[in-house]
Amino acid sequence: MNNKDERQAWNAKHRELTKSIMKTEEHDQAVDLILSTQGLIYSSEMAGSLGIHGEDILFSDITEDIMRCYPVPCSDTRNSIVWHLWHIARVEDITMNILVAGGQQVLSSDNWTERMNIRFSHSGNDMNESEISELSSSIDIESLLAYRIAVGRQTRVIVKSLKPSQFREKIQSSRIQRLFDEQMLNEGSKWLAEYWSKKTIAGLFLMPTTRHNFLHMNKCIRIKNKIEKMNKKKNIV
Repeated sequence: MNNKDERQAWNAKHRELTKSIMKTEEHDQAVDLILSTQGLIYSSEMAGSLGIHGEDILFSDITEDIMRCYPVPCSDTRNSIVWHLWHIARVEDITMNILVAGGQQVLSSDNWTERMNIRFSHSGNDMNESEISELSSSIDIESLLAYRIAVGRQTRVIVKSLKPSQFREKIQSSRIQRLFDEQMLNEGSKWLAEYWSKKTIAGLFLMPTTRHNFLHMNKCIRIKNKIEKMNKKKNIV
């Protein structure tokens, strides 16, 4: 989020979620907290007005050059803003629709890969610099944002459909295997499949659907602010 108070407020909600998500008697509260913490990372267009939305902050007066800039001048990431947005959408799509719901990912509908003008259908982990550069320069931003909205809304449908006991369930091994059979993960990303295989459904809502998205959205906002400051300094000089 854009300032310390907003980040602290989000983290407080996430701590509440962590405490309640495995308690069947607090199921309704946990669902509400998932919808809130997930929705605040997206735009108000996706989730409805919940307060100060991370994506609304990010896209306030941002230029396409800043969104596509790669590599970025930050110490904790080299990747472009559009890469980060695509990556968190892909991870949420895969984990929620395949690992949690056992259905089909959003990417498989409506020709999303073609609409986004990219050739990548995996999670984005372990991409090389050439691939990241290609995606950063070629991805259709309008379609990327529409895909994110579709993923976010589908996640909200899934969480509302869960029964209290389901948060405790482990991820089925057959669903992990689908990640490779359907090329959602690169061979180099076996570590990620192993990590997810040890999670419960609750664990996937805590990380990646909420916390992972939060971390990457904050990176996007920091990238934007850093490049804007650098550009302003250049113009003054």
